[in-house]
Amino acid sequence: MNIHRRVLVLGGARSGKSRTAQNLAETASATRVFVATAQAFDDEMRERIAHHRAGRDGRWQTCEAPVELAEAIRREAGPDRVVLVDCLTLWLSNILLAERDPGQDTEALALAVREVTGPVILVSNEVGHGIVPATPLGRVFRDAQGRLNQRMAEICEAVIFVAAGCPLLLKPAPVLDLTLA
Repeated sequence: MNIHRRVLVLGGARSGKSRTAQNLAETASATRVFVATAQAFDDEMRERIAHHRAGRDGRWQTCEAPVELAEAIRREAGPDRVVLVDCLTLWLSNILLAERDPGQDTEALALAVREVTGPVILVSNEVGHGIVPATPLGRVFRDAQGRLNQRMAEICEAVIFVAAGCPLLLKPAPVLDLTLA
């Protein structure tokens, strides 16, 4: 059995990525910590947050980290605690809106995820399958999101892509035998 301490769960909007990540976290006997990056600026977002909260039982603790995610992971992670971060896409939006450097914050996040001793599950949107955004900010976001996802995939032992509620293991990738028989 392969043990993966760091897992990235990718997917599109409403793909089932959050449910997949939560189900994975719930297989652990450890304390469960949900690190939320969303901010409730309007009624629709408040409803989304409430929906996510309703899907977690009393065994979950919640920590809000809309910007200072690396610090929250360092504070919350441990060998007896599984940390689920949902989601990196909203976190990146918060970073860009705060006019911070997404490259620096991505590296700080990567360092934190690599350093902690407990399991960490990261949820992120895959935004590279859509059209090229019409605005400069949209293109900056799409490019930063792609780089963030690549960086997190690099440091995670496992990467899962979710489409239509179906998880597909991307990493570890199958090893090909290219020898001729």
